[in-house]
Parts: sequence; structure tokens; C-alpha cells
Amino acid sequence: MLSSSARRGAAVLLSAAVLTTLSACGAAPDQSAGSAGGDGKNKTQPGTATSVADFGGLEGLVAAAEKEGELNVIALPADWANYGEIQKAFAAKYPKIKINAENPDASSADEIAAVKSRKGQTRAPDVLDLGIAFARSGAAENLFAPYKVTAWDQIPASQKDAEARWYNDYGGYVSIGCDAARIPNCPQSFADLAKPEYKGKVALNGNPTKSGSAFGGVYAAALANKGSFADIQPGIDFFGRLKKSGNFIPVESTPATVEKGETPISIDWDYLNAGYAEQFKGKGVDWKVAIPTDGVYAQYYSQAINKDAPHPAASRLWMEFLYSTEGQNLWLKGFARPVLLPAMIQAGTVDKEAVTKLPQVQGTPAFPASPELDKAKATLAEKWDKALS
Repeated sequence: MLSSSARRGAAVLLSAAVLTTLSACGAAPDQSAGSAGGDGKNKTQPGTATSVADFGGLEGLVAAAEKEGELNVIALPADWANYGEIQKAFAAKYPKIKINAENPDASSADEIAAVKSRKGQTRAPDVLDLGIAFARSGAAENLFAPYKVTAWDQIPASQKDAEARWYNDYGGYVSIGCDAARIPNCPQSFADLAKPEYKGKVALNGNPTKSGSAFGGVYAAALANKGSFADIQPGIDFFGRLKKSGNFIPVESTPATVEKGETPISIDWDYLNAGYAEQFKGKGVDWKVAIPTDGVYAQYYSQAINKDAPHPAASRLWMEFLYSTEGQNLWLKGFARPVLLPAMIQAGTVDKEAVTKLPQVQGTPAFPASPELDKAKATLAEKWDKALS
């Protein structure tokens, strides 16, 4: 369950261990005109810049981004990993850059589709926040621009693309959220979810063929039912049984469905469920969070820059902000485990109070290799709808 009194030392050690082990009309502007740097000395174009050095430093990047004046983001809900405060902080720091936020509830698949369908358009997404499977497939399709943020060397090699087309940003564990005001005995494991008392109460945050969080939920269920990263089928079968028994409902959980009581049990990332616990205080919802002991699964989301971003400098400035100490601590404030947490702990720049509020975890997580993720994604695409029909 969510514990705000977790021992600081244990939380820090867990986070460090986990984070070091994790293997959103018109023609786009002509990126061949002008220079990246604000002083005109650097001739690298924003769309081909691979580091802040290509802008002559951060000052030059800021000048180029302010000249563009806009940033298109997609699929960033305000209540997801503290993205609302992150966007406000960026806007306050760079007031000359307008953030155009579109479709906050979009899935990773929707983001990829927007990049492809809007190529060459000024409303194409500049930056992407993707489930790891989608980050890898998008890179394979040559959709992303290589760019090494200033903190590149502090991101573990297992958590970034060698060509810098994507890199992990924040992550967490699959968890079970439960409204104790409506559920007398909240489930603590995947096995518990099969109990008759939870009929019509269990939901996922999205469709696992499109949503990274729901994808993680099925993966965790597979691990809890004698499956493996190479075999997600037991997870699909598990939800098929829950659907047949009436326990699993085809309602994608959101803060609104939780508050209305439509999804009193939600399988989701721990940072989202932990955020709900804070969000619903005083609203009649007693949201408890448990990381299931029989299906411990952790994963990161990844950041990427659209190769054809209409605002290439602003895209890169956004990345620099996210991977700064300020940006990383804002994710941590949202109960997510930022990728630079071990480095920040070592440097003494981490928000220590926020670390103590991370949900407690028992057991040691493991992480799938790229071929295993690809296989799981393909299996879900083929088998999920049939299993749930």
C-alpha cells in the first residue's frame, strides 16, 4: 500500500538499484534558413543539431527556441507524473515559448500516428513521450532525431538508444489502486483480482495494444501466472478469465472514472495511482496503492524528438529542461522515478522529501530485452481482442 512514512534510506536504495538496472496545417518552416546559435556564429541548423554545443551553448539554444516561439506537445495529461506542473515550470522559465498541448489522453500509438500523418505540417508533434516498445519501433522506422542532452553521460547505457534517438525519462511499477471507501478488502495481488467479490470492479488504464501502462499491466499479470517476458500469453489469458467471470470491465480507467466509482480497482503505474491518492483526498475516495507481490514489473517511458519537428530548437530545449535537475525533481514530485535519480542522489541534488513518498516495493524487478518486447507487442496485437471478446 502507499506509505508516506516509508524509510528514506530504503526508498533511496531501492530507487538507485532499480534505476541502474533498467536495461502530439500548413507547411513546416524551412530548416535550412538561418543558424542555430543566437549570435550567428554557429551554422548548424536546429533540425540537425545533435547537442547543445551545436547552438554554441544553452544561451544559443534558448535564443533559437524563442525565435521559433512555440512547442507542440501531445499525450501529456496534467495529472500524469506531474506533467501539469512540468509544463507550467517550462512556460515560466521560457515565457516567449508557447506550449501547444494537444490530446492529453492520447496513447503511444496515437503519438506515432500523429508523427506519420502530419509530416511536413506545423501542427505535427515536436516531442514525444512513449512507452518503451513504441520508442524502439519508432526509432526503427527512422521517425526520431538524434540528440544528446547535456546529462547524456549520466543516463545508463541500458536506458538509452546508442544513437540518441530516444532515452528513458521516468518510470515506475505496475500497481493495483483501490478505493477503500467502496471496496472493503482491497486486493494485494493479481491472484486476489480473481475473487468473486471484485466482480465488475477491475479495470486497466487503456488498451494494452495502444497504451504503455496497460501493456505493463498485462506483462505483470503474465509474470504472476507462470509467464515470462518471452511469453505474455498467460497475462492475456488471465484477463480473458477475469472478463469471463465479470471481474474485468471494458472501461479504461481515468481520474474521472475513479472519482465516479466506475473503476474502483485500477491496474496502473504506481506513480499514477499514488497521485490519485493525493488528488482525491477530501473527495470521498480513499485510494490505496499496492504493488502486487506476484507480478513485480517496472518500466520506463521514453522521450524522443520528431525528426521533422516544426520547432526543432524548442524541441531540444524541452529535452534539456526535462533532463535538468529541476525537471527530474518535478517528475519525482509526481511519484515517478526519474532516470537520473541515482546521479542526483550521489550529487545531493535530489528532492529528499519526494523520495520518501515513493510507494514501497517488495521483490526485485527484472526487465525484458528488446526482442522480448517486440514479441509481446506482436502477441498482444494478435490475441488481445479475441481473448476479451
